[in-house]
Amino acid sequence: MNSELSALQVKDIGEQGLLERLQRFCPPEMIGDDAAVFETAPEQSLVVTTDVLVDGVHFSNVTTSPEDAGWRAAAANLSDLAAMGASPLGITVGLGLPGEVKVSWVERLYQGMTECLQKYNTSIVGGDIVRSPVTTLAITAFGQVNPSQIIRRSAAVVGDAIVVTGVHGASHAGLELLLHPELGQNLNDAERTALIRAHQRPHPRLDVLPILWKILTSPCPMPVAGMDSSDGLADAIIQICRASGVGAVLERRQIPVPKTFNHWLTQEQALEYALYGGEDFELVLCLPQELASALVQHLGEGAAIVGSITSGSTVLLHDEQKKFPDQVLSLSQGFQHFNS
Repeated sequence: MNSELSALQVKDIGEQGLLERLQRFCPPEMIGDDAAVFETAPEQSLVVTTDVLVDGVHFSNVTTSPEDAGWRAAAANLSDLAAMGASPLGITVGLGLPGEVKVSWVERLYQGMTECLQKYNTSIVGGDIVRSPVTTLAITAFGQVNPSQIIRRSAAVVGDAIVVTGVHGASHAGLELLLHPELGQNLNDAERTALIRAHQRPHPRLDVLPILWKILTSPCPMPVAGMDSSDGLADAIIQICRASGVGAVLERRQIPVPKTFNHWLTQEQALEYALYGGEDFELVLCLPQELASALVQHLGEGAAIVGSITSGSTVLLHDEQKKFPDQVLSLSQGFQHFNS
């Protein structure tokens, strides 16, 4: 890209000029009308999710390149589909931009989205662009799922095991390293890069679904409760419990964290990152103990049973070695929009 093109600003080419450039990221047969049309398979339910990301809140040029911001935006929406048990069909992108934004920045943003989507045979199938005082990215993702395989937050029952599909805290650790490069002096280059990569290029756990359905195959499909951990592990478990009218006990020593935490963070810091750091995009699933054990065995390293569903409504963090007192977890301890 020559210097003249890289200096081009959105206001120089206008809405139609920018749309023309961005249409090459979409399948040509899916654009040109007022809406995209999907022909879903028989006996399938359409799943729709929307996520809004704002410059300075969800991404910044300090911690993410345009490509990384695009990847993360796409991954967040695909993760929501995975949390419902759905396979992705496509996404639409709503983009709010100041006129001074470089065209090259927007194209790099779309390149990052496309790189993520291509891994899951998914495309950008439309969207909208408006002028805005702050860069805002609103993505709507469409997926399909067999009605008998929909994962809902409200399906947890007493006695279910709580499974996480991977380690937690890596994304937050990567963000801290980007914001404060002086941290993690005990980390080698590979360890530091892996944590930063976890923040910049998360992977939605769509790969878990085929394994889950294989394990659950039976004449009577069993409902599975779950959601993703994009807002933190504690948030996910509390939300599931609220929707299901149950409580939970988590065993602090069963919560999987990156091995690199062992020679960088204290146990309490590592636990804080895992419970409240967010943006790990793992799945949190509740299912019977025997099936939960089979799922963890199939998923391998990083996956773990971290607790169980109980009666009542309290979510407790427990230490079976009794070195720490029981702790009641709440949503107020994690990130919430509009909190001071």
